[in-house]
Amino acid sequence: MTDPTAPPTTDLTVAVPGTISNGPPTARSATSAVAATLPAVAIRTVAPITIRRAAVWALLLAKLAGGWGLGWDIRWHVLIGRDSFWIPPHVLTYASVTAAVIVAFGVVALETWRARGGRAPAGTVRVAGLVGTPGFHLVWLGMALTILAAPIDDLWHRLFGIDVTLWSPPHLLGLAGAQVSTLALLIVALEVWPAGSRARLAALFLAGAFLFGTFAIVADPAGRIAFLYGGLRFFTWPALMALLTVFGLTLTTRLAGWRSTPVVVIGISLLVQLSTWAVTDIGFALAKPTSVIEQVLAADDGTSPIAVAHEMARRNGGTPGRSMTARLVPLVPALVLALVDARRRWATASLAAGAALFAVASLTMVRTPAFAHAVPDAGTFVAGLFVILAAALIGGWLGSRPHLTSPRR
Repeated sequence: MTDPTAPPTTDLTVAVPGTISNGPPTARSATSAVAATLPAVAIRTVAPITIRRAAVWALLLAKLAGGWGLGWDIRWHVLIGRDSFWIPPHVLTYASVTAAVIVAFGVVALETWRARGGRAPAGTVRVAGLVGTPGFHLVWLGMALTILAAPIDDLWHRLFGIDVTLWSPPHLLGLAGAQVSTLALLIVALEVWPAGSRARLAALFLAGAFLFGTFAIVADPAGRIAFLYGGLRFFTWPALMALLTVFGLTLTTRLAGWRSTPVVVIGISLLVQLSTWAVTDIGFALAKPTSVIEQVLAADDGTSPIAVAHEMARRNGGTPGRSMTARLVPLVPALVLALVDARRRWATASLAAGAALFAVASLTMVRTPAFAHAVPDAGTFVAGLFVILAAALIGGWLGSRPHLTSPRR
């Protein structure tokens, strides 16, 4: 049977000169040998939709490789120190970025070439002379931001050394570019597959998992704030996670249309995290880098991100950057979002998820030895609850905006 969702293709057969069937008998005889020895030449024109769909999978694969590189890079800074721009995790990260750029710009370049001398095809727009779907334009914009962050990051390290926070301007610029391109992939999935398509759901789930995973990395440094300052800032990490997690999961859920989407997305994210640790271990075993972290810590005042990461790990009896607890906590609000149904009751689901996150994060942090000295009083806990609920509500509101989640075919 013919798949009704399969992309249309056009077969054009080019006739071999002299094989016209209504020619003279001698001509037909003369060309019969040629026809027997030369197969008909078939030129198959691939529909734009097929190319776009293939590009989505290539970009998602590049996202996975980029996540491996980023995770390895963070652990390299914490455990080894940084000796040059060309350390292996940087090579992996920017190789994945380069591949994504080639794919994204390749699709847009092909669309532009096909639209030369005429109007842009349906579903595409022309931006700065380039033709492509809105989603693919957003993909290459995000990639451009990530590329721009690379030389800025190298300059930043030359000026301020290896011990810088993940929240430095070049890092945030690179992460912002990555998230823009990931959000773009959610849009592209809606553009290239019909509603209800399994491929569309798979792409949305994977993009949602990468979106959440990067948000989790962005929120990680907030633990240092709780460790150093306590008080209301003790709740910096759960407040950020409430805002970013509820936004990402609500958005993906409403686009996918599946009630259980939050749980699926967190599950995929956990698998990606485990694979990242595996890649990191293998990478260290192969690269065998020489660590200079002891010298870095000896010259530190104890408040830098790397120094705090090591001190927290020492108090917890673990390894810096290797805790699964922070990755498991969001599973509870994800379950709540699914149970309350973020598709139809985003406000109620957001508040319930925020309350669940507050409860689980607070219990986890209070029982963590590294935070024992920073546990706030009861009044601050109440204030922290309201902050987290407000953050979750804002995240749910952003993720449920009609212009982002309206059905598309």
